[in-house]
Amino acid sequence: MQSTLSGDTREFRAPQTMTPDELGDSLARLVWESFSDFLAQEDVETPLPDVDTLNDDDGTAHRTAEEALIFFMWAHTRGAQLAFLGRAPDERIREGLDALHSAVFEDMVKNGTPESQLPIFEQRVSARYAEYHQASAESDDKLGEAVTRRLLGGVVRPTTCEAIRERAIAVANPLRDFLEDVELVDA
Repeated sequence: MQSTLSGDTREFRAPQTMTPDELGDSLARLVWESFSDFLAQEDVETPLPDVDTLNDDDGTAHRTAEEALIFFMWAHTRGAQLAFLGRAPDERIREGLDALHSAVFEDMVKNGTPESQLPIFEQRVSARYAEYHQASAESDDKLGEAVTRRLLGGVVRPTTCEAIRERAIAVANPLRDFLEDVELVDA
């Protein structure tokens, strides 16, 4: 029997369960996909005007890339937190998010980031998470402003703020929806 695309009735099905490590690995892949799309400027649904990640000569491209990575880590972290809130023990959620961060940091080292720089980057991640969490608690617009300030080195442009707000929603909501049908279980 030959399978054809039109005759194949298999559909993607979300896993019914995930361990914290599986969650972390899945989220890390999604973070890197979002980050890669951002660097390639291929995400046409929520383009970020005024953000040039490739052509800056003054070192700001590196800062912008780091800040974008932190933002995507935060957005995926937030989506997972919203999905499992009240459905999984806080410790198990934290284990999954720790696995996400460990996977991203390991990937960074494998791709050339000196391991000695990770503690400084981790501190920056922690500070941004606190800032973004506080801003998002106030409003999506405040989140857009906070992220834009970081991406553009202190500048806040309304068009970029709007695009960031849309990007955060585009990441967190589908992730939350996907994970709402998944049970987070012990390893």
